[in-house]
Amino acid sequence: MRSICLMRLLMSICALFILTSGILAQNDSAAAIKSREVSDEDGIPVLIKHLPDWENARNRATYILNQNDLRNALGSREVFDLIEFESGTEAVTADYNAGKLLLIEYMTPQASIDADGKINQRLAESGQNQSVVYRRIGNYNVFVFETTDPVAANALLDEIKYEKNVQWLGEDPFLLKRAERAIVVGLSELFVATTLTIIGGLGLSVLAGIIVGIIFFRFREQKRAEMQEFSDAGGMTRLNLDGFTPPIASERLLKD
Repeated sequence: MRSICLMRLLMSICALFILTSGILAQNDSAAAIKSREVSDEDGIPVLIKHLPDWENARNRATYILNQNDLRNALGSREVFDLIEFESGTEAVTADYNAGKLLLIEYMTPQASIDADGKINQRLAESGQNQSVVYRRIGNYNVFVFETTDPVAANALLDEIKYEKNVQWLGEDPFLLKRAERAIVVGLSELFVATTLTIIGGLGLSVLAGIIVGIIFFRFREQKRAEMQEFSDAGGMTRLNLDGFTPPIASERLLKD
């Protein structure tokens, strides 16, 4: 009887332990998912998609959420003491021909700016900036470690674009300003287009007048060159008092 009670007690303790472990694991998993931005299409962290040539780099990329993951991926470096994974800070690293790329995203511009100042100061003091290329891109603080070609490392950093969509929970406070700016820009473009149309129309009219005038002048010159004698009567019938008027063709005279 006593052994049966003991077995029931052990089974109850095991069941309670399993249930508690499942709840804690579920909470840890939910916290991990909540702490990062994951793509709805394929479940890949969005930060990985901001790597240069991410479709090929994702197989060798490591997603980082804490200091232990950071040091396991890239070793122990002095500058890592300045990186704090708090308030949603996340990072990703991948190997490239130019070096080992580390991309860190801070949730606010101020946090990124503060980290940028500390990182630049530490790199300047440590003298490691010869093999490390660093740049701040938006809210990204990006490193290229163990590089032997700074030009290639900077070209790699140029491929990183900071892209973030901001959505307002309520009314957009800048909606009116954007509407006013759109109206001003639209009116300016309309004014410029109208002015160019008028000037273009006047220019085409002047050009067409010049062309027509030249054609008419050439036609009159050709007709005048065909005349045998010049007549100031404009081709009308006149008395041949001076003997210079050419004979009038009979077919041009009125018949009886």
